[in-house]
Amino acid sequence: MNSIGISLLVAGCIFAGGVGGLFLHRLLPREHLTRETQDVIKLGVGMLSVLASLVLGLLIATAKTSYDSTDQAIRNYAAELALLNETLRDYGGVASVPRDLLRDYTRGFLAEGWPQDGKHVAIDDDEKTRVLLEHVRESIRALKPVDKGQEALQEQAVGINMSLLRQRWLLIEQQGPSVQRVVLLVLVSWVTVIFASFGLNAPRNGTVVAAFLICSLAIGGSIFLILEMDRPLDGVMRISSWPVENVLAHMDW
Repeated sequence: MNSIGISLLVAGCIFAGGVGGLFLHRLLPREHLTRETQDVIKLGVGMLSVLASLVLGLLIATAKTSYDSTDQAIRNYAAELALLNETLRDYGGVASVPRDLLRDYTRGFLAEGWPQDGKHVAIDDDEKTRVLLEHVRESIRALKPVDKGQEALQEQAVGINMSLLRQRWLLIEQQGPSVQRVVLLVLVSWVTVIFASFGLNAPRNGTVVAAFLICSLAIGGSIFLILEMDRPLDGVMRISSWPVENVLAHMDW
């Protein structure tokens, strides 16, 4: 199920909890609805509301941190690709082979992370793409520098290539979810109980039902944001491919 479906399901559960509380008020005996009983319920729900607020804030912060980290990693990776291309360009025309391979790898990396066919997005350990980057390293090592300047550029290019391989593995490892689904399940159950208690003490009219609906959709929207930020290379809020596209455009010069 996608993020929109899950967020709508969450909103539905919370709204059902509020409406259920309205009907529960009619079913409970009068001795269960005394002022003292309501005061105890309010105290317990108040503590539960604080816990739910803390957990919701923590989940949003965790998902946002993961999203920003991946975004920065993509920008750094694009910068390393551009730096390697410039280093090979400075080496001279004899470095055209590794430059062509690097251009092909960048094109493959772009298609891998931001496919145009709508398939599931993930930068994974695609053997074809990874081997292409290793071929770039091999072709750099095969260069025959004729002076100390080219020798220094060759060493720098090999170092950048190793950094790209390392950062690629880091990007692969960052694809896993940072927000555990069980935490979301516990949070939604808490909020549902809170709304049920609201319905238990609320007057039964259309305004209350409308308020429950609006608040449920708002909380569902927060869950949507959490899930979307937890998938930085997929969905509505996926990270822009512009840094990699810009580097690829410079490689064609």
